Amino acid sequence: MESVKSTTCKLHAMSFDVEEYFQVANLSAHFRREDWDSVEPRIDIGMERILRSLSHHHAHATFFFLGWIAERHPKWVTRCLEEGHEVASHGYEHLFLQDIGPADLDCDLERTEQALAAAGAPRPIGFRASTFTLTRRTWWAFDTLVRRGYSYDSSVHPIRHPVYGVPGFDPGISRVEAAGGSVVEFPVSTYPFAGRNLPFGGGGYFRLLPLSVTRAALRSLERAGRAGAFYLHPWEFDPQQPRIAASATQRFRHYLNLERTLPRLERLLAEFRFGSLREVLAHEGWL
Repeated sequence: MESVKSTTCKLHAMSFDVEEYFQVANLSAHFRREDWDSVEPRIDIGMERILRSLSHHHAHATFFFLGWIAERHPKWVTRCLEEGHEVASHGYEHLFLQDIGPADLDCDLERTEQALAAAGAPRPIGFRASTFTLTRRTWWAFDTLVRRGYSYDSSVHPIRHPVYGVPGFDPGISRVEAAGGSVVEFPVSTYPFAGRNLPFGGGGYFRLLPLSVTRAALRSLERAGRAGAFYLHPWEFDPQQPRIAASATQRFRHYLNLERTLPRLERLLAEFRFGSLREVLAHEGWL
């Protein structure tokens, strides 16, 4: 029997990091930055499927656009806005924060804001760093976000990971003090287990773990009175994308269960209430 969401359920945040399959960190060794414009784009496939699914379930989401995508495919920025979604910043070209530094992050954000504005979007109030690389090592990024007028961030992942993560960070919504002000932090959701935060809030974890795990974790958050934050990428809705001769580990992480992403998202949207990060933060009294 198909699950039916209740109008009294907690409002959770749905988001999408809008980037091409050839821009992901996992495959960066196989696609040089200077070659991106020569690779056949496939962003239309995932974006069309995502927006159709959200519309069908009367759900809204935040779309964290790369500025590079917004410049070359402004129609998707326009389409997201027309359908009531939030447009936010994912930086310009998917660089790790530890590789660019404060001055370059400021330029990166400005370039992205200009690309979004040219596509018709208002100035973004939300940011998500490439590959969640806002860590203790790059905590200075909060100062830059405050200076540029951002209200919230969704870059801190409170888990242990070789590339990113801030173990012990508050897994719920919190406020981070920075030079000149503060920023609301809304991390992608985790599940507490044996004293650790285990990731489940989207991406490869959504494709790897059984759907029942994701559903149970969201229900657990609801019982605790907490809003969840979920994320995916357009390329995860494109099972026919080209297969790259990458390592076995890279192929596993990128191609695992791509054909299941859309039907699984459909199940989540049918059972739970989702809005944009901005909507959830306003609803919870943080904005």
